[in-house]
Amino acid sequence: MSVPDPENLIEIEELSFAYGANRVLKGIHLQVPRGKVVAILGTSGSGKSTLLRLIGGQIKPQGGRVRVEGQVVHEMDDAALYAMRRKMGMMFQKSGLFTDLSTFENIAFPMRERTALPNPLVRDLVMMKLHAVGLRSAHRLMPNELSGGMQRRVALSRAIALDPHLIMYDEPFAGLDPISLNQVANLIRRLNDVLGVTSIVVTYDVLESLKVADYIYFISDGVVAAHGTVEAVKASRNPFVRQFVDSLPDGPVAFHYPARPYSTDLRLDGVST
Repeated sequence: MSVPDPENLIEIEELSFAYGANRVLKGIHLQVPRGKVVAILGTSGSGKSTLLRLIGGQIKPQGGRVRVEGQVVHEMDDAALYAMRRKMGMMFQKSGLFTDLSTFENIAFPMRERTALPNPLVRDLVMMKLHAVGLRSAHRLMPNELSGGMQRRVALSRAIALDPHLIMYDEPFAGLDPISLNQVANLIRRLNDVLGVTSIVVTYDVLESLKVADYIYFISDGVVAAHGTVEAVKASRNPFVRQFVDSLPDGPVAFHYPARPYSTDLRLDGVST
């Protein structure tokens, strides 16, 4: 086991995980430096969301390790794991708002659950977090009264409710119109810099990642296929990187699910049509 680097908030080494016979991660290596925005890109089913669950300790790896602030996550006891999670914020893939609670109460929920702050202070903090995402005047609205972009911003506000050291975003750009997408991307970058936090953005949206990230990892077939700074990614001639950046249908990532030759399926009664 290598010595932890204090410059990195998260260090992942030889990480492997499988759902039954499906080996999702086959030896992942990556680092997340403190104060940076790191994007993890890959196709659907490549293990990006699984990686976030391993970082948060919801599941345990079959091999390798995840270290957060120098501690191996799957070796922590319940008290240490709970303390670590208190320093994390999570923006879920589908916002994950409580449908029966108002916008205000969605943001207040983690404050009431994890702290003993008096109600007047909770109110001030909630309004401050909503103001940061431009939704202070929407505090009385219910989730079903919010647009998709507004729901994402409320989810982002809840993710920063307790001033975490680390914010993890699971597909924050999925399903958003261009205006909302740009707003959320700008908020991720601005909040990371203003709050001095570390951010992990898991997504398949290359163009938005290039706008907000400091460093990018590409995951394919259970391993890191490529990685580098935004400048290096833009200039890369790596076929895998180019396929993602240029949205090419042909390349290392196959469009078709593995199958026998198409001509075989066209044969009827042994006669090729």
